[in-house]
Amino acid sequence: MKGQVISGEFGKIIARQKSEAEIEIGELLVADSPNGKILLQVYDLIYGSQISQQNLEMISGMKLEEGTDFELFDANLRNYMLAMMKSLVTIRDRNAIVSKSLPNVFSEVREIKEDDLSFLTKPKNALFVGNLRSGSKVLDVPIYLDGEKVFSHHILIAGTTGRGKSVLVSNLLWNSFGRNFGILVLDPHDEYYGRNKIGLKEHPIKENIVYYTSKNAPIGTNTLRINLDVIKPHHFDGVVDFSDAQKQAMSLYYKEFGDKWIEAIILEKPLSIESAFRAETLIVVRRRLLYLLDLEFANNQLFCNGVFQLNSGFTTISDICKHLEEGRIVIVDTSNFSGAVELLIGSLIANEIFNKYKYYKMNGLLNSKPVVSIVLEEAPRVLGKEVLEAGPNIFATIAREGRKFKVGLTAITQLPSLIPREILANMNTKIILGIEMKPERQAIIESASQDLSDDDRTIASLDIGEAIITSNFARFVTPISIPYFEDVVKKTLKGKEEVVMEFSELG
Repeated sequence: MKGQVISGEFGKIIARQKSEAEIEIGELLVADSPNGKILLQVYDLIYGSQISQQNLEMISGMKLEEGTDFELFDANLRNYMLAMMKSLVTIRDRNAIVSKSLPNVFSEVREIKEDDLSFLTKPKNALFVGNLRSGSKVLDVPIYLDGEKVFSHHILIAGTTGRGKSVLVSNLLWNSFGRNFGILVLDPHDEYYGRNKIGLKEHPIKENIVYYTSKNAPIGTNTLRINLDVIKPHHFDGVVDFSDAQKQAMSLYYKEFGDKWIEAIILEKPLSIESAFRAETLIVVRRRLLYLLDLEFANNQLFCNGVFQLNSGFTTISDICKHLEEGRIVIVDTSNFSGAVELLIGSLIANEIFNKYKYYKMNGLLNSKPVVSIVLEEAPRVLGKEVLEAGPNIFATIAREGRKFKVGLTAITQLPSLIPREILANMNTKIILGIEMKPERQAIIESASQDLSDDDRTIASLDIGEAIITSNFARFVTPISIPYFEDVVKKTLKGKEEVVMEFSELG
């Protein structure tokens, strides 16, 4: 027994802690009732005492100032800890329902056991996210979500730097192998594939991962080259802040020169119609395109120095979309690019796959296609309030409409308050790691799928590798522990070696 219910109200149940027991913030406890078990979670702890505050201060003062040693009679009865708890679910047999009643006064509350959690069954398209956590204690209870639903309805991963966001994403990707999820990862730090360390390349299902990099591609991977002809003016929306006049100039050139519009601007080819904009506008557009796309113009010739090319990379975007449609994980190393180039590449792929899936839905083919998720680091760069005030972009469109077409976002950020509330509300699964800044916690709490109004301290106290899941597809606000990625890799590879040894012995 951990304690006993003594008072409170719905949403704020107060229990007195047993003297030799220890209760933590975030701990899961169970109160047995005639109608089933009530699963409770501790969200605050305070001191309680039968001695008045004035007398407590006097006793403390005499000990501090005069060294007087007091020994209280029945100290365990007079001073104690009070736990503030909220109901998560009521458990009846193997079913969990929303709690609508309180445990009886003087009901005992006890530590949760694995037997209490038989209602946590493995869903269809199961995606392992971590083990259930009670306070700081990790239980041997794996937590699964329906991967198809959570990916298509968007995931937000929020946490302060150093709390384990990259480890969590690595685990999600590792557990997505072979499950028919198409996942595009724009990797600005080249950390997921594992070029020079343990990474996703170690997975036994190696054919399920495709890696693109712009420099020194390892054997069996792809050199990233994209042809200039695939770029359209709308691909720059939300990526580069062009003025209205500059956008109009680009649109006019695209209308007249088609796929060769960028070359036409760089080579200063005149439009057939009378110019509707000033010459200075075109000079600025030309200069920005040269810089952004890493192009050079000399001796009346155009030279390509970076990832964007004139004579190669014709099928790169369509190849990536094909891999995603086949349920593969595609990692694009963008560590050598500026943020604008990374987002431009993401915009090219996102536009292509989204338009394809819209076409599939219109023609009744969508059900046969895998869900596609786009992993975005530093999501406010394309989903932030200031960016969206300047105009819409493909990522915001996917955030609002993508779930209808089985295309979702996995947005990663440490500053969720920069993302508009309507976008946050569309992120139907939020995996929350430790967040120290109160405005960021508040933004998450106000847009969560379940009531987190009492969880401000719980979120602030999350340690490295600890998280809370709030989702339309979870029975309750679920505290989890995220395993170390290297341990997951070693465990998987060890299991594979044991299977190989068993088969070799049979031979």
